Amino acid sequence: MEIVMKRLSLTAIASLFVASVAHAEPREFRIDPNHFSVGFLIDHVGYASQLGQFLKSEGEFVYDEENHELISGEVRIDASSVFTNHDRRDRHLRSDDFLDADEHETIRFSVTDFVAGEGDGATVIGELTMLGQTHPVELQATVNKAAVYPFGHERHTLGVSARTTITRSQWGMTYGLEGDLVGDEVELIFEFEALLQP
Repeated sequence: MEIVMKRLSLTAIASLFVASVAHAEPREFRIDPNHFSVGFLIDHVGYASQLGQFLKSEGEFVYDEENHELISGEVRIDASSVFTNHDRRDRHLRSDDFLDADEHETIRFSVTDFVAGEGDGATVIGELTMLGQTHPVELQATVNKAAVYPFGHERHTLGVSARTTITRSQWGMTYGLEGDLVGDEVELIFEFEALLQP
């Protein structure tokens, strides 16, 4: 009788496990614009790295938390919202020497693949469109926290950090490369909270 009960218990546990996996499914998340920071670092004449950010950005993605799998996603950045706390420099960055924001209003990153790493880390593979050109980019991303928000909207929320380094000349942005006035490598920094959609 005891052996039969143990078998029944193991069967029940297995059934619960199968049921939980069966009910795991991708869900849509939308990045909270109030908690979305898109920053960058770029060398300035070798003296220091200039820190800047984009003040307007949005995005959403479909993610399976149970299986740690990103199904799809897109981030859109308003090129004209570039900010480095210096008006003249910001106007220059919006010009056709750099972002050409009048002609190319949106910088877009679209997910094409996803490779889960150890723990909560992963490589997010996608295409970055800027200045009318599209090239592949890989981001190293980490899910920092997944829980119901403790106040305000009180919805299930993911906190994510992601980093990548691009070579801006690949997109045809070559101003300042001669004489090493402005670096070619740009570190991109993404920090955001994303809300589960109903």
